[in-house]
Amino acid sequence: MIPRVLTVAGSDSGGGAGIQADLKTMLALGVHGMSVITAVTAQNSVGVQGAWELPVEAVRAQYRSVVDDIGVQAVKTGMLASAELVEAVAELISGTDVPTVVDPVGVSKHGDPLLAASALDSVRDRLLPVATVATPNLDEVVQLTGVRVESERDLPRAAAAVLAYGPRWVLIKGGHLPGEAVDLLTDGSEEHWLRAPRHDNRHTHGTGCTLASAIASGLAKGRSVPEAVREAKEYVTGAIAAGFPLGAGIGPVDHGWRFRPGGDPAGT
Repeated sequence: MIPRVLTVAGSDSGGGAGIQADLKTMLALGVHGMSVITAVTAQNSVGVQGAWELPVEAVRAQYRSVVDDIGVQAVKTGMLASAELVEAVAELISGTDVPTVVDPVGVSKHGDPLLAASALDSVRDRLLPVATVATPNLDEVVQLTGVRVESERDLPRAAAAVLAYGPRWVLIKGGHLPGEAVDLLTDGSEEHWLRAPRHDNRHTHGTGCTLASAIASGLAKGRSVPEAVREAKEYVTGAIAAGFPLGAGIGPVDHGWRFRPGGDPAGT
C-alpha cells in the first residue's frame, strides 16, 4: 500500500505554500497525501490579504474522518493559527502513534502573522512535546525561545533551546544565514549538519512547508529521522533552484522539478 501522510495546516489560495504545497510535495515523493484544513487564507505572491481559522470541531472532524478510516503513517502540522487549534491538534496527535513533523509556522514569507501571539505557550507546552521532529526557521526560534542566531556557531544553542520543550529531534533551518544553506539536525546527542549550495533565486515561497512535508513523507516510508531529513533537504534544494516567478511578488518553489526536462537544476 502507498504510504499515507496527513497534513494539518492552512490553505494558501496562491498554491505556493500551506496545504497546497504539502500535497504537491507528497505526490512528488510517492506518498498519498491527505489534509485537515485549519484555516483559509487569501494569499498571493505579494502577501496575505486575509485569514480565517476554522472551528475546532471542524478540525477534529476532518482529522478523525481520515485517521479512523484510512489511517496514516505520518502527520505534518503547519499553520494552526490559535491556541485553541494548537491544543486540539496536539491532543489528536498524542493519540495517533505515528511520527509527527511540527513546522511551527509563525509568519508568512512576506512577514504576515499566521499564529496568534497568545498561541505561543500552547505551541511550546502542548505541540512541541508530541513532535518527532520540529522544524523552526530562525525567526520562529526567536519567537519560541528568544534565542537569536547570528552565525552558524549559534545553531547548537538554538537547537538546545527548542529541544528543552520536548520534541525528539529538532531541525534548525539556517537558510537565512549568509553563505551555504546550512541546517542542524539534532536530538541532543547526535548532530547532523546538512549543507547545500545557495541558489540565487528569490522565488522561494513555500520552502518551509515543502521541507516539513518531505520529511514526513520519508518517515512514512520507514526512513530514520536523519535519512528522511537528508532526502528532504535534497528535494527542497532542487525545488528552490527551480523556483519560478508567479504574480508580482515572490514566486513558489517548484514541487515538480524532478519531472521537468533536465530534472536536476540543483545538481544533486
